[in-house]
Order: sequence, then structure tokens, then C-alpha cells
Amino acid sequence: MKFRKATIEDVPKIVQMLADDKLGKLREDYQEPLPQKYYTAFQNIDKDYNQELIVVENEANEIIGTLQLSFIPYLTYQGGVRAQIEAVRIRSDQRGKGLGTVFFEWAINRARERGAHLLQLTTDKKRPDAVRFYENLGFVASHEGMKLHF
Repeated sequence: MKFRKATIEDVPKIVQMLADDKLGKLREDYQEPLPQKYYTAFQNIDKDYNQELIVVENEANEIIGTLQLSFIPYLTYQGGVRAQIEAVRIRSDQRGKGLGTVFFEWAINRARERGAHLLQLTTDKKRPDAVRFYENLGFVASHEGMKLHF
């Protein structure tokens, strides 16, 4: 497998994976042609040094997964950097093969390379299997997350 930074040409495949699950179907607008808002979002992510939108390719150079790492510099922890992982998806025909663990091992190592002192994530409470997966990787539910949707 090869992990690489996403390009604008990858955006349709990424959005297709984001939309290809129970919750993603409710919040994404995957169609052909892809709405411009996704390309605009990609351009904003791509020009931000603290954002890494990654795709994962198999040996045939097919995109089989994606994830986004955000690096958040802040004053606490003596000017530390916190990494956040979001939008982890594995193509539906590749699920159940242990790729999630490989993706997270890569992300953990990348966060360390960038000097982060922790890697955090959020997961929807409607995904109990995901919670167990993250706990098996060593993630701890140490805080109660809250959101305000607009």
C-alpha cells in the first residue's frame, strides 16, 4: 500500500468513499459531476500546511482509502501540537481485511513525525464497532465531546 497526499483529481473518489456508509449517505452529496463545493474545500485543505488529506493506493494504484490529519498548534502543553484524524474511510469492497489498523498505524507515525504530543478523534455514538476498534488501538475516551451545529 502507498500513502500519498491527495490531488484534486482524487476528490471524486474520496467523496464517493465518504458517502458510501450509513451516516455518510445522510451528509454527503456525491453525484457526477461532483458539486464545486468539494473542489473548493479541497483547495482550502491543500493550501493549509496544517492539513494533510491522504489517499491510500493498492498495488494496482487504485485508491482504496482516505483520511485527513489536522495539526493544531496551541499554547497549552508548552506550545504543543495536537493531531486530529477525521474522515477515515476504506473502500467498501476492501473492508474487513485489517486495513483500518494499517491506516491508523500510518497516521499515528505521521502525527509523531510532525511533533504532535497526541492524536485525537471523534466518533459518532451510532458507531459502537468503531469505538471498540479505536479502543483496541489504545485510544481512550478521556473527554466528553460536544458540538454546536449551525
